[in-house]
Amino acid sequence: MKSGMIGLIIVLVLILVILMGIYLGIRYLRKKTREFSRMLFGTDNLGEGIRRQEAEYASTPKSVSGATSLYLPQIMRDFPEFHYDEMKRRAEGVLRAYLQGIHEENPAMLDTVDVTEELKDKLDMKIRALQNDGCHERFEQIKIHRTEIHRYLKERGRTTIVFQSSVAHITYLEKDGKIIKGKKDRLTQNRYNVELCYIQDRALVEGMDSVGYSMICPNCGGAINVLGDKECPYCSSSVKEFNIKVWFFHDVRAVK
Repeated sequence: MKSGMIGLIIVLVLILVILMGIYLGIRYLRKKTREFSRMLFGTDNLGEGIRRQEAEYASTPKSVSGATSLYLPQIMRDFPEFHYDEMKRRAEGVLRAYLQGIHEENPAMLDTVDVTEELKDKLDMKIRALQNDGCHERFEQIKIHRTEIHRYLKERGRTTIVFQSSVAHITYLEKDGKIIKGKKDRLTQNRYNVELCYIQDRALVEGMDSVGYSMICPNCGGAINVLGDKECPYCSSSVKEFNIKVWFFHDVRAVK
């Protein structure tokens, strides 16, 4: 009987020691968690700190990889008639129309801005792909913080100016009435590239099934592939009056 009592007491003591160890371990972990949270977020509550961090991240505009000061002088040398402020405003309009087109599932949103058929087709295919999957992608409360020139590319018969915009919006993906991606009640911050192409008079352009352009000399029929040339490199005929400069936006894409 006495040995049984002693055994029970030993078991109880061991249980008490284990419980005390668990209690002290939990207290230690809580203390370290508070210290970590205080150091990282300035608050003792780790969950509250994470929520604050998420809210701050959602409200802080993403930086744009802007090189306007580098590229704009080059652009102005090549195209003295280029109006930077106007083109930037138009780039933002194209971006907004593209996102609203996805939101409203209406490709015609791009009909009011200067874009290529390629970009219209891209929007149409994006909408059709979402509809085929039974999904609806939403963009609400769109706010463009800043837009800068990101790149300036000169290729054979083609010039591209890439604008990059920092954008805040509420975006989420719906399916069967449920949100499967994103949040309906929180802003997200993203970057988008909008590409602007130099197009010479479409009536004088070869290979209009692509976005690469070259002009044909009206005198000898030679291809004039250097954008901005005022005379034919083959026969030296003036082509100034035929070099009708037109700019069209031909791509919009999200940037990670």
